[in-house]
Amino acid sequence: MSFHEMWAELLPVGRSAASGGYRRFAWTGADTDCRAWFRQQAEGRGLAYEVDRNGNQWAWQGDPAAGDAVVTGSHLDSVPDGGAFDGPLGVVSAFAALDALRERGARFTRPVGIVNFGDEEGARFGLACVGSRLTAGAVTPEQAHRLTDADGVTLRRAMEAAGHDPDAIGPDPERLARIGAFVELHVEQGRALDLSGDRVGVASAIWPHGRWRFDFRGEANHAGTTALADRRDPMLPYAETVLAARREARLAGAVATFGKIGVEPNGVNAVPSLVRGWLDSRAPGQDGLDAVVTGIEKAAREHAAAHGVDLDVVRESFTPVVEFDHALRDELVRLLGGAAERSVPVLGTGAGHDAGILAGRVPTAMLFVRNPTGVSHSPAEHAAEDDCLAGVDALTDALEGLACT
Repeated sequence: MSFHEMWAELLPVGRSAASGGYRRFAWTGADTDCRAWFRQQAEGRGLAYEVDRNGNQWAWQGDPAAGDAVVTGSHLDSVPDGGAFDGPLGVVSAFAALDALRERGARFTRPVGIVNFGDEEGARFGLACVGSRLTAGAVTPEQAHRLTDADGVTLRRAMEAAGHDPDAIGPDPERLARIGAFVELHVEQGRALDLSGDRVGVASAIWPHGRWRFDFRGEANHAGTTALADRRDPMLPYAETVLAARREARLAGAVATFGKIGVEPNGVNAVPSLVRGWLDSRAPGQDGLDAVVTGIEKAAREHAAAHGVDLDVVRESFTPVVEFDHALRDELVRLLGGAAERSVPVLGTGAGHDAGILAGRVPTAMLFVRNPTGVSHSPAEHAAEDDCLAGVDALTDALEGLACT
């Protein structure tokens, strides 16, 4: 099956007719359909298929028990109303690259694996990269079991409903020990390649990033009868904190976003009692990120006090800076440069990935495919088919250089 055929087959799964975006959330019907697609692709190629204790899917060319395997892949879930490329491009390209290697008559000297990591986006339970975090021991089973979605459904219950054993989740050092290198292909979530005119680039590092929850607690009251001077309205310090986040990020050359909000009682004619906002912040370095978040929290507390509002701040997740394995990165640059010794761009990113989670346990690297607008996490996310095919070629060359003679 060609890249185009695989892409067309996966494209409708989990797509919203209303927004045109994707709602492929962990352990839902759309996720089940994506998993069925992955299994079909694996078994249709005669690959050994398995699901690990954390719900990640694997397809193997050769015996993974032999060790020193070269693994590629990404994820199939999405953010709410996300684009088609973030995650799926890496999985579809992995199968297409393996097909290309077989067509070349490549002789495999190392096992090659393709993976679909579960719940990378964290759209349902609020924690990104759950599948890879559990595997790498970056989150404990107890912490994972406590995760709940917006409807109060726990991760444990959701996994059970989908037919997976939640008591089996946890670190998987034996599986990680099989992997000699992990290479994740991903659409670029920015415009660096478009500006440089390159179709494909190699990642250098992932910025440190995290998510913080800000709970502003005031007093519910009648919107029509409560004098402005008598209000303890948590919406006001929240709004001022959003503006402070933009200011602090701009000064530090970082990014900071309040993209999710919850309001109680959420009535048009009611002063809210609670405004809960989630901050996502990222920066090129740890000192910069610390400065941004500290500045935002300081401003939030000052504004909350001025309006008689209480504030709690909770860090829900954090990932330090990830430097991808230098030797593997340089080898990819060499392999992609080819005999012509053409220049291959190396660029950093503010987006988190499963490759970043695994980087502390196995050598990892990433390839980026050009995104002409830089838009991501949106139905407008796009990559031209020619650029996608260039990504497949690059991944094929990388796998051939790493896993074949």
